[in-house]
Amino acid sequence: MRVTIVACGRDFAMEVGFQEPVLAIKRKLEQFLGIPVGSQTLSVSGWELVDGLDMEDYPIVTHGTKIDLTVKPLSPPFNHCGKMQIIVKFSAKQITMEVDTTETVRSLKEKIHIVDGTPIKRMLLFFSGMELADESRNLSEYGISELSEITVFLKTMNRLREDPSSRKLNIVVQMSSSLLNAAAITFEMKDCNTVNDLRELMLSRKIVPRDDYLFIHKQRIMRESCSLRWHGVENGDCLYVFRGTVTRSGY
Repeated sequence: MRVTIVACGRDFAMEVGFQEPVLAIKRKLEQFLGIPVGSQTLSVSGWELVDGLDMEDYPIVTHGTKIDLTVKPLSPPFNHCGKMQIIVKFSAKQITMEVDTTETVRSLKEKIHIVDGTPIKRMLLFFSGMELADESRNLSEYGISELSEITVFLKTMNRLREDPSSRKLNIVVQMSSSLLNAAAITFEMKDCNTVNDLRELMLSRKIVPRDDYLFIHKQRIMRESCSLRWHGVENGDCLYVFRGTVTRSGY
């Protein structure tokens, strides 16, 4: 599909694929404009396009969409050359670790094992609701930077994930302007509840008509089959609801 990049006071057209990663588009722009990837912020209607996602994760991006490119100064160097601080969160605690900027997922697991004793084979690492599944990839390829939060879950010996004790969450659901005049409604849920559980609750209370909806948390489209915990939803967080579906095919 052809989109319009708005940058530095001028517009130009660019071909992108529905399954093309945001990071790949930034690399193209680096070649065309000479702007380093780390200095680029891409956004559509105020929604930032996150490096770890593909264009198909943003149904608001269609043929002819304008994508704003903002140039920001590169972050100052860390305290130690090639180093950064990240926060590693467990179910009952969190620790701050210094890692190399070129660290891989595998080497991070090894460091967590050394520091905390957690068995490497049982670790599942998540960042912003996305599993760091490819152990050979660098952390930077997942968009991880200074003071990013990595969540550690454990899987059982039969490779099933442990289900940590559920917690109650009070979450605010903000409707789009076409739903209930953009009302904001508070729900009490458990963090083990899925997005589909929330959708069905809203339908049962006749808050919304039966239709297709998108739930968004921290600028990311949520998966209906995944839990609020999986998405990193915390007590007091706000979810946004829009009518629509995610289209995953074609150009």
